[in-house]
Amino acid sequence: MQGEGGGRDAFDGDDHPDGDDFDGDSFDEEGSADLVVRRFIASDPTRLFRFWTEPESLRRWWGPKGVTCPAAQIDLQPGGSYTIDNLLPDGSVIRISGEFERVDPPHELVFSWRVSAGDASPPQSRQRVTVRFETAAGGTDVVVRHQRIPDEATRVNHREGWIGCLEGLERYAGTEGSA
Repeated sequence: MQGEGGGRDAFDGDDHPDGDDFDGDSFDEEGSADLVVRRFIASDPTRLFRFWTEPESLRRWWGPKGVTCPAAQIDLQPGGSYTIDNLLPDGSVIRISGEFERVDPPHELVFSWRVSAGDASPPQSRQRVTVRFETAAGGTDVVVRHQRIPDEATRVNHREGWIGCLEGLERYAGTEGSA
């Protein structure tokens, strides 16, 4: 299935035609949800890993449609922290933060995920995200697995957010040429 710009569309894990060793969308015994979204991007894993982990690059592509990233900080090492600010169309800012659990260039990132809306808002429960950059013919399958999502409404929002982010990464990879 082709998306805009020649990449395959993003899929939830169970819907992907090539399969995947992730379980797709599911709920664990505590009622938290998992989500898997993937997108083929016609670029090599090293470039895409760099675009994901360098703050200046990340700020240029991060966010679903209508959302921009005015600030990002990344300490790319196990135990290192990151923050990503999302500027929403209404002018409010949501901050995503966490710590890296695993950094395996250019193959995989594993990090905790917390969202807070403004300084007065307490962060959500500690979630986990795994991003894999899998070499594929002509490019890379970028696979995002988001775990420990507290409820279905949040899972739906994260699904739309990740699809938008992967579309943005694909556009950015296309505009950066062979840089």
